[in-house]
Amino acid sequence: MPDINDLRAAITVASLLAFLGIVAWAYSARRKRGFDQAARSILDESDEQGRQAGAMGEEK
Repeated sequence: MPDINDLRAAITVASLLAFLGIVAWAYSARRKRGFDQAARSILDESDEQGRQAGAMGEEK
């Protein structure tokens, strides 16, 4: 019969493998362009809002 420590060891190994899989997925070259676009999207939206606010201020 398996011991509780065997279960804990299996969960630890499964968690480590899941973590390494997520890291590999996040740093894969195929995902880089999409992540770069997502990172810049916040700044692009802020720039657009700033331009719109500036344009509204100039119209007055």
